[in-house]
Amino acid sequence: MSLTPGHILVIDDDPDVLTAANLLLKRRFSHVVTETRPERIPALLQEHGWDLVLLDMNFALGASDGQEGLYWLEQITRLQSGAAVILMTAFGAVETAVKAMKHGAADFILKPWHNERLLTTINNVLRLRASEQELGHLQARSRELSGSNTAPGLIGTSPAMQAVYRYIERVGPTDANVLLQGENGTGKELMARALHQASRRAQEVFVSVDLGSVNENLFESELFGHKKGAFTGAAQDRCGRLQAAHGGTLFLDEIANLPLGLQSKLLSVLEQRVVLPVGSNTPVPIDVRVISATNAVLPDLVREGRFREDLLYRLNTVQIALPPLRERRSDIPLLLKHYLEFYCNKYKVTLKQVDDAVLDALMAYRWPGNVRELRHAVERAVIMGSDERVELHDLLPSGATATRDSHSETPHNPELQTLDLDSLERQAIVTALKRHGGNVSQAARELGITRTSLYRRMEKHGL
Repeated sequence: MSLTPGHILVIDDDPDVLTAANLLLKRRFSHVVTETRPERIPALLQEHGWDLVLLDMNFALGASDGQEGLYWLEQITRLQSGAAVILMTAFGAVETAVKAMKHGAADFILKPWHNERLLTTINNVLRLRASEQELGHLQARSRELSGSNTAPGLIGTSPAMQAVYRYIERVGPTDANVLLQGENGTGKELMARALHQASRRAQEVFVSVDLGSVNENLFESELFGHKKGAFTGAAQDRCGRLQAAHGGTLFLDEIANLPLGLQSKLLSVLEQRVVLPVGSNTPVPIDVRVISATNAVLPDLVREGRFREDLLYRLNTVQIALPPLRERRSDIPLLLKHYLEFYCNKYKVTLKQVDDAVLDALMAYRWPGNVRELRHAVERAVIMGSDERVELHDLLPSGATATRDSHSETPHNPELQTLDLDSLERQAIVTALKRHGGNVSQAARELGITRTSLYRRMEKHGL
């Protein structure tokens, strides 16, 4: 298994914790360093550029208030602002977790952790950090071209994107719940963050939950939290994401994956503005704005009995559809230029050029994976292509040409014999798995879903 690029620093005064982290992370990431002494942090930050720091919140004997963690969090963000910080704590104090995220922490994890949960948190934070870095320069360029401010992280000057910016301008300052509808790779989380930044809650915390990557057995604990002893393995109180988002914005990605039984509990929380942690009889008041997102058609799920109609009405006070890349093709040259500059700089190669004929083909291609697919295509072309120019075969899948896509919404695929969505989904999964030799992670990446979601769909289709 190839290692994921990433420089990760783990700081904890418990050698057993460091050993566990080292064994888990070194099998997956290219560079992992552990340290027991927090006073070594300034020197370590000077010696290396870190992508991620896993930082314990309490070092002094008997300490449990998290103040040491907050202090070192401040030092890390001051000395190396590009490093993302995930705080580790054995204590589920809501106030401390929220305060830490307000002061710049990317996320927090409770000890003892579940390995899958820790890896998911790290990967999500690293992916978001990379996206923010990649899109930072492009955002500035987009603003210059449009002659006006757009929104943090969202890129494009096309009419379709201008309509998105108008939504942000009108809906952002309100506390209305928003449902974001869009295909995979269209930037739903970036849109949610833009709405948060445009709101009166901009200085408060933004908490993101990818419901497609949460273990089904942990849904309730993840959202609502739990009390110590509530169930086997609940060794400490846990702060739920609804509580962590108090005062700010809660982003529920892949909302269609929420089990039906928990949908009624979420609806009750949104209506009563209180949350009841698992194993507790004491309701906790919350003040959150909820932004949710999905690539599913929720009214269809309502008709099938898989999604509550009353919850849908509660979530979509305002519904915003994010345009796929094929509906904003005029943004492709801008995106292409940015990603070429970014990846040529990242991999230390000379800036590559793109011929007009290649650009025309990219403009005609359908981009089923949207901006995410374009980004990965450019990275692959920079790595695998020739020294000076980017060729079409470096960018598009084998056999993909302009005839594969047109401005029509009807797919031109001679093997497509049905429009049944379940059959099409199964066919796409089988094709992706064959293309990547059965590698589930790579197949999930190409399909634009999480590995957990792919496993769930494979089980659904008997694969």
